[in-house]
Amino acid sequence: MYRNKVYPTPFSWKRLGWFVMEILLFIAILSIVYGFLFVLAGLVRMPLSELGINENGTAEDSFMLLSESVLAVGSVAGLLAVHKLGRKVFPHPAFPIDLSLKGHERESLAGVGVATGLYAMGFLLNLLLGGVTVAGVHFHASSLLQTWVFFFFVAVFEETMCRGFLLGRMMDAGVNKFVALFLSSAVFAILHLANPNFAALPFVNLLLAGVLLGSAYIYTRNLWFAILLHWFWNWLQGPVLGFEVSGNSFGESLLTLERTGSTLLTGGSFGFEGSLTCTVLMLICIFLIIRHYEVPKHKLHK
Repeated sequence: MYRNKVYPTPFSWKRLGWFVMEILLFIAILSIVYGFLFVLAGLVRMPLSELGINENGTAEDSFMLLSESVLAVGSVAGLLAVHKLGRKVFPHPAFPIDLSLKGHERESLAGVGVATGLYAMGFLLNLLLGGVTVAGVHFHASSLLQTWVFFFFVAVFEETMCRGFLLGRMMDAGVNKFVALFLSSAVFAILHLANPNFAALPFVNLLLAGVLLGSAYIYTRNLWFAILLHWFWNWLQGPVLGFEVSGNSFGESLLTLERTGSTLLTGGSFGFEGSLTCTVLMLICIFLIIRHYEVPKHKLHK
């Protein structure tokens, strides 16, 4: 398996110093690429507004989708640029970037499975315990498709930045994989501080979400588990089930919910990932994933 090729790197302050320089380079490249593409995106937005499409919100939604795709492209470009420059500039081996699906099909499907299973159990618990009731079902194919694509770009951007770059480079700098996982997850949570209805429990859950998203990456160094988990996590939570996504509402959803129970059960106005139910389910998932990689298979089957 690929995970056997991931060897621990001895820690050194010199290597950590180069890592800090790489972070600054990554941010600079991301800013340049994002600035350039954002100008182009703005030029695309102008004719949409002139057509009057903005009256029904379509132009605004399209621009939001375009902006997120720009961020995704910029983050991947920044990651690849630092990777290429690292071979020539930085005095240590270039870090591995694995965005290949080949050989990682099961892990990728597991990402979808974890998101689906976690939300199936969480939603069922809310229904059974009276946390929510379904007030209506409305199928909006165009909205579901657009948000499905939108959340793909969100996942690519955030996973490339927080897992592919930040977590990966800390591990390559010799930081213990669990320490690196915690630190990168803390950064991931801090990036959401400005979200609406943010509070202490949502912060803890976003930190745990970062740990969950990076739990397979620290062993495989492949991003697809994290990308697919993140992608379907957001899409199922908001556009399908009708919860807010990290405090944000994304318009029409398949289900219309009425919250009839405790905020600890439902997550309140922050969405399901602001609930204690989500906390427990994520802890179980994290334990099972790390146990899968840490415990040899012959011991698991005894």
